[in-house]
Amino acid sequence: MPNSPSDRSAPPRRVTVQRKGPLLVEGPVEVELEDGSLVRSDRFRVALCTCRRSRRYPWCDTSHRDRA
Repeated sequence: MPNSPSDRSAPPRRVTVQRKGPLLVEGPVEVELEDGSLVRSDRFRVALCTCRRSRRYPWCDTSHRDRA
């Protein structure tokens, strides 16, 4: 399996943690949800929702932002 945790030749994925915001992950990524289903994004960077308010969960749609 390419890019598996045991594959030391693959470069590590960068995950950026933001206070009051999503996790930014260098893509492409594949995310396994609680029910076991997989979702994939081929984008160069994705935002993963941490507040669960996104209508596009697990992808962030900025629903966590305070509205003025």
